[in-house]
Amino acid sequence: MSVTDPQDVRRDDGWAPDAPAYAVVVPTIGRECLADCLAALATADGPPPVEVLVVDDRPDPGELPLTAAGTLRERLRVLATYGRGPAAARNAGLREADAPWVVFLDDDVRVDADWRRRLGADLAAASPETGGVQGRLVVPLPADRRPTDWERGTAGLADASWATADMAYRTEALRAVGGFDERFRRAFREDADLALRVLGAGWDLRRGGRTTRHPVRPADRWVSVRAQRGNADDVLMTRLHGRDWWTRARAPKGRFPGHLLVTAAAGAVPLCLLAGHRRAAALAAALWALGTAEFAAARLRGGPGTAEEVATMAATSVLIPPLAVGHRFAGLVRHRGARPWQGAA
Repeated sequence: MSVTDPQDVRRDDGWAPDAPAYAVVVPTIGRECLADCLAALATADGPPPVEVLVVDDRPDPGELPLTAAGTLRERLRVLATYGRGPAAARNAGLREADAPWVVFLDDDVRVDADWRRRLGADLAAASPETGGVQGRLVVPLPADRRPTDWERGTAGLADASWATADMAYRTEALRAVGGFDERFRRAFREDADLALRVLGAGWDLRRGGRTTRHPVRPADRWVSVRAQRGNADDVLMTRLHGRDWWTRARAPKGRFPGHLLVTAAAGAVPLCLLAGHRRAAALAAALWALGTAEFAAARLRGGPGTAEEVATMAATSVLIPPLAVGHRFAGLVRHRGARPWQGAA
């Protein structure tokens, strides 16, 4: 198994006439951005997909902006998975796909104008051992100010490995490993889990030459608080792939050890007071305050420094550590008996 750099599959002559056929799977929860995603795919130059499978994962599926698909409308089908999560939605598309390659796109991306042509070159250049070819993600950031914490976090997708915002997989490889693990109910870690299983099955994963833009979607100030649910998914990854999965998946480990220390300090304050140890309580409170202040300062560094951003970082930096710890322990309970995924795609 191996992971190869972009230049190993990138070609300068664009699409090769012998490029393999491919299908596109787009999971969605009905966001307006789906129209822009479909429009960009339809107007790109190069060989079109044999089929576009839009998977509506809302609990109550409704209307979708399918007219934006333009010339691809006749090749487009809609499936429904009723709120089972993006992994299940992608599996639904995979089961229906009838092409040697399946390309997964998120509904909030915009492929470049030459994307289909360069995708054809990526797939034509793939060796028989290549199980997947990743697209290059570009996250546009504001030109008139420094990016917020949320915007910088989204920009990290540009360096992420195997992100299914734009990832082409050989259909044979996906079905051999059972597709996406549907225990990952959020758009988090399900792509890393799949990639590790594909690599473990002996396939190569490579980066291609096509480019896809991933705009920063609007979010409220509490988005980083809700994101802490992903700590439970990290537990599942450890159960399935061992403690070194971070290195093999090229994933940043984050700040959980610090969150654990800060949370422990906060919890020690009332316990020490109840036991009559006022100095120990004061020390614990000071550790909590220093840890929280350092966390907030790290998140503010490089940001716009507006009053709104400062207030958001201050409030969420208090909440994130205990929530991260809580979700991590919830994951330990929920996934205590986790076994390798046995799904069938």
